[in-house]
Amino acid sequence: MKKVFNGAQVTRFAPSPTGYLHIGHAFSALTAYNARGQNGTFHVRIEDIDPSRCKTEFTDAILEDLHWLGLDWETPVRRQSEHLDDYEKALRNMEIKGLLYPCFCSRSEIKTEIEQSGRAPHGPDGPIYPGICRKVSSEKRKEKIHNGEPHVQRLNMQAATAICEPLTWTDKKQGIVNAEPERFGDVVLARKDVPTSYHLAVTVDDHLQGITLVNRGSDLEPATDVHRLLQHHLGYESPTYEHHRLIRDTSGRRLAKRDQDITIRSLRDNGYTSREVIKMAGFGN
Repeated sequence: MKKVFNGAQVTRFAPSPTGYLHIGHAFSALTAYNARGQNGTFHVRIEDIDPSRCKTEFTDAILEDLHWLGLDWETPVRRQSEHLDDYEKALRNMEIKGLLYPCFCSRSEIKTEIEQSGRAPHGPDGPIYPGICRKVSSEKRKEKIHNGEPHVQRLNMQAATAICEPLTWTDKKQGIVNAEPERFGDVVLARKDVPTSYHLAVTVDDHLQGITLVNRGSDLEPATDVHRLLQHHLGYESPTYEHHRLIRDTSGRRLAKRDQDITIRSLRDNGYTSREVIKMAGFGN
């Protein structure tokens, strides 16, 4: 059982090293850092499970920028790519419960199936997977795996929700929230190239790091329903959540790495002080 004393919390900031941090990241990091409270603990986690997009140079830059902003954190920094065994163990636990199945579909096959069905139900992540491989026999699955066919591991959402009571999670501002993970469909828990996915990795990491308060953007709020379901089946305690607003530019567009928005690094290079950048992020006087 995690314990919180005198308002102290265990919080975290978990960026992906796919680019340089911008003001939106500074806001998120400072929000989590301040939320730890007096005598609380702050962790930095590097979510680098995507080998095609994540780069070491960005990891180094992230840590440098956070240090420049005056943040300190528990060491060592947890890098997801160094803990694949943890995710494989959790995946095996889900498999033992009969809650996983291999999916051999390509994106084009899924798109074609949805188009031919004449209906494309959408969830928070986009079109819901139509369950093509859920119907494949165990013998056929074994044959495909034996032949080396690439596949992902999907959560059988119907089976996972059928064997548990209705779930809830706690939001710091909203209070008790009813979880509705079924609206995501059969989410991927292990990719073709790595034995995990965002949903599984973040759930395992928050548990192993003893996170008591998850601060993250409001765009990730729906995903909490899936994470709560995974927590239940993995026997994890659920932390409290706080989903903060997203930082946008003057046109209302959300800041993103891919759009080359103003980065902390460029602000530093242009002579801004850390205090000025922190103020730009909405903190300080």
